[in-house]
Amino acid sequence: MKKSLVSALSAALVIGAASTTFAAANPFSDVPRDHWAYDAVSQLAADGVVEGYGDGTYRGDRNITRYEMAQMTAKAMAKGDMSASDKALVDRLAAEFADELNNLGVRVSNLEKHADMVKWEGKLQYTYERTGGEFLDKYAGGKKTNNELLFRLNPTAEVNSHWSVKARLDSKIDLRTDSGNDGNVKLKRAYAEGKYGSTVIQLGKLPIFTEQGMLFDDTISGAAVTLGKDKQVSGTIYAGRYNLLNAAWGDEIQESIEKGLYSGGTTASVQGVTANWDPSEKFHLGIDYLRVGNKAAIHDMIGMKNPLNFYGFGMTYHPTQTVYLSGGYWKNNSNETAEIKKEHLKSYNIELGYKGANEADPGSFGIYAAYRYIGGAGTIAPTFDGAMWNTKGWEFGGQYTLQKNIVGSLIYFRGNQIFSAEPEGKTGMNKFFGRVELFF
Repeated sequence: MKKSLVSALSAALVIGAASTTFAAANPFSDVPRDHWAYDAVSQLAADGVVEGYGDGTYRGDRNITRYEMAQMTAKAMAKGDMSASDKALVDRLAAEFADELNNLGVRVSNLEKHADMVKWEGKLQYTYERTGGEFLDKYAGGKKTNNELLFRLNPTAEVNSHWSVKARLDSKIDLRTDSGNDGNVKLKRAYAEGKYGSTVIQLGKLPIFTEQGMLFDDTISGAAVTLGKDKQVSGTIYAGRYNLLNAAWGDEIQESIEKGLYSGGTTASVQGVTANWDPSEKFHLGIDYLRVGNKAAIHDMIGMKNPLNFYGFGMTYHPTQTVYLSGGYWKNNSNETAEIKKEHLKSYNIELGYKGANEADPGSFGIYAAYRYIGGAGTIAPTFDGAMWNTKGWEFGGQYTLQKNIVGSLIYFRGNQIFSAEPEGKTGMNKFFGRVELFF
C-alpha cells in the first residue's frame, strides 16, 4: 500500500464521525431540520464530492452537529475536483461554518501529521510447488506438492526523525485443504530501526540477509549495526538468537524430537559480519562470516564442531546495464561425521541473468540460469525458491510484470541430492515453482 492506512482510517473517522443515514426521519437533529445545509450535503454526496461508505450514505448513532458538518465541509474543500455548481455549494457551506472550520483546521493538520507517521505495504501471494525425482520416490514416498496462499502486511511507524518501528505480519492458507495457521496471523518481524547518517541500528526481531542469501535469509532476535550504508565500503555486524527449527535442516531436528532421540533446546546463538565493496555500478564484492552455536543440537546430536563457523564470499559483475553474472563460495569449518561428509560442508553458486521484473513497470521481465550447490551443512537458511537444501543442479527462472503491481514467476530446478552413499545412485531431484504476487 503506497498510502498510509492510518490516513484512510483518519479520513473515515472524519467522515464517519458525522455518520447517520440520510433516509432517517431526522438525520441532522442538532442542525435545524429546515436548514439548507441538509440539501447541500445531500447533493454533494450524490455527486460524489462528500464520500461516505461508497454509496453516499452515513451510518451510525451519532447526531450531526455544526462541528461535524464542518468536518464534512473540510473534506469536500480538500477534494478540489468538482463541478462549478458543487463548488458553489462547498463555498456556501464553508462560509456558514467558518468558525468551526477555523477551529477544525488545527486539528486536521495534527491528525494528518500523525496519520502519515504510519505507512503500510503488503502483498497477496499465491505459490505452487511440485517436487519430485527418483530420490523422493525411494525415500519419501514420491512427489510432493504445495499449494499456498499468503497474505502479508509490512507496517512502518515513524517514531521521530531518526527512529522508526517496522514489522511483518503473515497469514498462510493451504489451498489443498482450505487450512493454514488456524486463521492466525503470525508476527514474523518486529524491530526498531534508527538511522544516523550512513549508520543504521536495528533492535528486535529483525531480518538478516547474507551475501546472495546463500548462508542466511531469515530473522533473528537481537541487534544489527550497519556502517557506511549506501557507501562504496559498508559492513553489518549482528548478533542474537535463532530457532534452529526454522533452519533448512530444521526438519531433521524436529524428526529427532518426535522420535524421542533429542530433547535439547533448539535456540542457537548467532553472530555474524557481512562486508561489502562496491567500487562502481558494475562490480560488487561481499564477504560473510557467520557463527552459530548450540552444543546440544550441533555437537551432541549431529556430531559437528560447536559452534559452527561459516565463511565465504560472493561477487556480481554487470558487463552491461541489463546483464549480470554473479557467483560465490561458502564453507563450514566443522569436522566430518558419520553422516556429514566433506561434500556437505560447502556451498557455491553461479548465476547469469538478463534484466529483471519491476512491479511498477508492466511488461518488464527478467530471466536467468544458475548452477547451485547447497551443501546440507554448508548453509543455515538459504534464500532460493528453486534449488533445495542439500541439492546440486541447474535452475532456470523468469519473472514478468503482468500489470502494475502484479508479478508472475516461474522456476525449474533439475539436479541431485548430495548423497554419495546412495547405493543405487538414485539421487535425482526436480522441482517446478510458480508464483503470482499482487503488491499493494
